[in-house]
Amino acid sequence: MNDLIITSAKNPKIKYLLELQQKSSERRKSGLFVVEGRRELEHCVSAGYMVESLFVSEELKADGSDILAIQASNGGALNRTSVYTLSASVYEKVAYRGSTEGVIAIVKAKSHRLEDLHLKENPLIVVLESVEKPGNLGAVLRSADAAQADAVIVCDPLTDLYNPNLIRSSIGAIFTVPTVACTSEDCIAFFKKHDVQILTAQLQDSCLYYDTPMTQGTAIVMGTESTGLTDQWRKAATAHIRIPMLGRLDSLNVSVSAAILLFEAVRQRQS
Repeated sequence: MNDLIITSAKNPKIKYLLELQQKSSERRKSGLFVVEGRRELEHCVSAGYMVESLFVSEELKADGSDILAIQASNGGALNRTSVYTLSASVYEKVAYRGSTEGVIAIVKAKSHRLEDLHLKENPLIVVLESVEKPGNLGAVLRSADAAQADAVIVCDPLTDLYNPNLIRSSIGAIFTVPTVACTSEDCIAFFKKHDVQILTAQLQDSCLYYDTPMTQGTAIVMGTESTGLTDQWRKAATAHIRIPMLGRLDSLNVSVSAAILLFEAVRQRQS
């Protein structure tokens, strides 16, 4: 199934792969992004994404046939996918980490709009305002997947949803949890329209998170660790909640906070 063996890092295909990895502007312009790792890629194609080009390592003996089979079962045509074998030196040049089972792909992006989000009754949603670090967003997505949250909404994002670090840190959860990007204004209006309560995580004027009901439609909203939430969200909130801080520090990493609050919602909904 492999079309070509690439032995030089100067090959135009390799140069373009690296450009997509490194430049968000090129990802936006082309509508393409890069997924590295078999586990991440399997989640990606299972979610209906189309692989444009598949690069497999000659040294690691990967062939990618199982990934292409998943794509075919999700309506993707195999003859639209170009498959390339990379020499060990070239694969080392393009791989971010060594333990990726020898598979990297260029994938066609999808839209992530608020209007594409379909909510079930009493949804559980995580909202992150102006998140900066792809690793934090990726970790939140992993917690959202584990808690079976209905969506993650990124408001006024400072990182793109196809950043390789985000995909890597989420271990593919960006593909398993419905994720959208929008403005805070549009998101607040969306919650009001769908009768979703807004719980903002903040220290000021707040009550303990485990004393706050989360069984109805609920959006847990968090800001950045440096500046917290804007007044727009504080004013729109149904309630302000906090995690008790018993030590000398006054905050947790946003991904840790998200996990605590999500699983409190899960506990309440299962009791």
